[in-house]
Amino acid sequence: MSTEEVVLLDDAGHAIGTAAKAEVHGPVTPLHLAFSCYVFDEDARLLVTQRALAKPTFGGVWTNSCCGHPAPGEPIEDAVRRRTGQELGLDLDRVRLVLPGFGYRAVVASGPYAGWVEHELCPVFTATATGDPAPDPAEVEAWEWVPWAGFRDDVLTGRREVSQWCLEQVRALPEELPAAPAADPAGLPPAARPT
Repeated sequence: MSTEEVVLLDDAGHAIGTAAKAEVHGPVTPLHLAFSCYVFDEDARLLVTQRALAKPTFGGVWTNSCCGHPAPGEPIEDAVRRRTGQELGLDLDRVRLVLPGFGYRAVVASGPYAGWVEHELCPVFTATATGDPAPDPAEVEAWEWVPWAGFRDDVLTGRREVSQWCLEQVRALPEELPAAPAADPAGLPPAARPT
């Protein structure tokens, strides 16, 4: 079995190397390339997921549909499709880039992994899928379909707790997210731009 690698980045988003995914996250996590995806169904409901309790970073936290890391040399949209298939058992349609330049740094506040860090340039995508997910239990503890407007309002008013990156993304995402136009891929970090 091959080692899953992530793409390490400089502050401007250029690739500067790779590292094993299993070793990159910890108290001193280098900046690396990732993505987030918000998956909608045919009724424009958002799929939200609870991260598996055993995950070292932010286990048990509710968040957007899927997050992941492109492999070195893998187009980021292909990574979105691959990881959503692996994690949720879903085939995606209409994958759209909506926040090309999003990035964040988050620190685990408590538990056995307190002090561990996520530090990512993390372009945000939307997509559609039909049918319910069949999640990998090592990745997803629970899931639900929710109306976007209600989810957005609950997150922004603090009625619903979500991951730090999801909160920051929801603040930046358009109010009418399911119908939002695609963003210009020129805004992606250089390491994620189409070649």
